[in-house]
Amino acid sequence: MKTNKILNISNDLRWQIGEGFHDKLTEGIYSDAATISQNSVRKKGGKKRFRFDRALDKIVTSKTWGFPIMIFILSVVLWLTIIGANYPSGLLADLLIGQIYPWLKGIGESLGFTWWLSGFLFDGVYLALAWVIAVMLPPMAIFFPLFTLLEDFGYLPRVAFNLDNLLKKSGAHGKQALTMSMGFGCNAAGVIATRIIDSPRERLIAIITNNFSLCNGRWPTQILIASIFIGVLVPENFAGAISTLAVISIALLGVFFTFMVSLFLSKTMLKGEVSSFTLELPPYRPPHFWKTIYTSLIDRTLIVLWRACVFAAPAGAVIWLISNVAIGDSNIANWLILHLDGFGLLLGLNGVILLAYIVAIPANEIVIPTILMLTVMAASITGVGSGNGVMFELESVSATGDILKAGGWTLLTAINLMLFSLLHNPCSTTIYTIYKETKSVKWTVVASILPVILGFTVCFIVAQVWRIFM
Repeated sequence: MKTNKILNISNDLRWQIGEGFHDKLTEGIYSDAATISQNSVRKKGGKKRFRFDRALDKIVTSKTWGFPIMIFILSVVLWLTIIGANYPSGLLADLLIGQIYPWLKGIGESLGFTWWLSGFLFDGVYLALAWVIAVMLPPMAIFFPLFTLLEDFGYLPRVAFNLDNLLKKSGAHGKQALTMSMGFGCNAAGVIATRIIDSPRERLIAIITNNFSLCNGRWPTQILIASIFIGVLVPENFAGAISTLAVISIALLGVFFTFMVSLFLSKTMLKGEVSSFTLELPPYRPPHFWKTIYTSLIDRTLIVLWRACVFAAPAGAVIWLISNVAIGDSNIANWLILHLDGFGLLLGLNGVILLAYIVAIPANEIVIPTILMLTVMAASITGVGSGNGVMFELESVSATGDILKAGGWTLLTAINLMLFSLLHNPCSTTIYTIYKETKSVKWTVVASILPVILGFTVCFIVAQVWRIFM
C-alpha cells in the first residue's frame, strides 16, 4: 500500500516538473562548473580577477596584520561583553538581591524561622545563587553569541590558521586556538569545545591549559582591582587606558602560559608527535543571527549557568557557616584567616584572599563579594555590609578601594591578586566538566592542581623581587 502511494506521488511530480527538467539540471551543473573554473583558473596573460574573500584572507592571515587584528577583535568582543553586561547585571542584582532577597527574609520572619535557619537559607544559599546569576548570566549571554557569530562568519578558522604554527611548536593542536578563545567566555564551555580535537593527547593538553584563558567570571575582578590600584598611578586622564592595558596584559600573559604549559606537557606527561592538521578555510558568509542567538543561549549559556548554580548553592552555605560557627572566641573564618595569613603574606597576598579562593571555588563571580565580606569581618570594620556570612558589593569603586586598603592591601597585593586570579585552580563547574570529558580522576587532578602550583610560584617570585627592589 505504501509503495503504491509513493509511486503515485512520484508519477504526479514527474508531470509537474515538466519535460525539460533533465536539460535544465544539466545546464545548471555546467553553469556552476564554469563559474568555479572562472574563479579558480588563471590563464597566462589573463587579467587577474578580484575576489573579496582572497583579499580579506591576505589581510587577516598575514604575518604583519594577522595578530594585531586578532587582538583588536578579541578586545572589541570583550569590551562589548563587559560594558554590555553592566546594565542587565545591575537590573538582575536589583531584582534578585534588592527586591527578592528582602522579600524572602520577610517570609522567613513571618514563618518564625530561627536566625540561623534564615541566615543559612537566605544569607548563605540564596545570596550565592543570586550573585552567580546576576554576574554570570549577562556576560555569557553576550559573549557566546558574539563568539558564534564570528565562527559563522568564518573568522575563527582564520584565527586557528594564524596560531597553528605557535601551537605546533608547543606540541599542541592548531584547533586549540578555538577552544582557547572559547575559554575567554567560560572555561567549562572551552573544555567542552575541545571535542573538535581528534587526538586524545592534544585534546588533554587543550583541556588542562584552558584555565589560562581568563573566563568572564574573572574579568570583573581584574577590571576592579586594576581600576583601584593601577589606574591611580597615572594622571586621571590616562587612568582608564592604563587600567585597560593592565587587564589586557594579564590576558596575554595567560596566552603565554598556555603555550609554555602546553610545551611542558608535550615534553613530559603527554609526550608524542603533533598530529597533522589540515584546515580548509571556509568561505565568508553572512551569519545566521537569530539561529545563533537561540543555539548559544540554549546549548551553552543556560547549561553552563545551571552547572554553576548547582555548585554555588552549597558554597554559599559553607561561606555562611564558617562565618557564623565559632571555635572558642572566634568563628571558623577568622580562625582560618589567621592561620592562612602567614603563607598568604609570603605570596604577596593575605589570609582573606586565600580563604576567599578556597570557599568561592564554585564560581569566580563570588570571589570579590566574599573578599569584601571577609575583609570587613576580619578588620572589624563597622557600618558596611549586613553581617558575618552575608556577601555584598559596593556601588562605588572608591568605596571598595577604601575597604580593601583598610584591610591592609597594597599595590603588591593588587598585582599578585590579578596574577593569582589568572593562575589558580579552575572553578568547580569546570573541574566537573573536565572529569565528565576525560573520565579520569588523574587528569582532573592534574588540571586542577597544576595552575595552583604555577600561581603560588609566580606570586612568590614577584613578592620577593618586589620586596628587594621596592
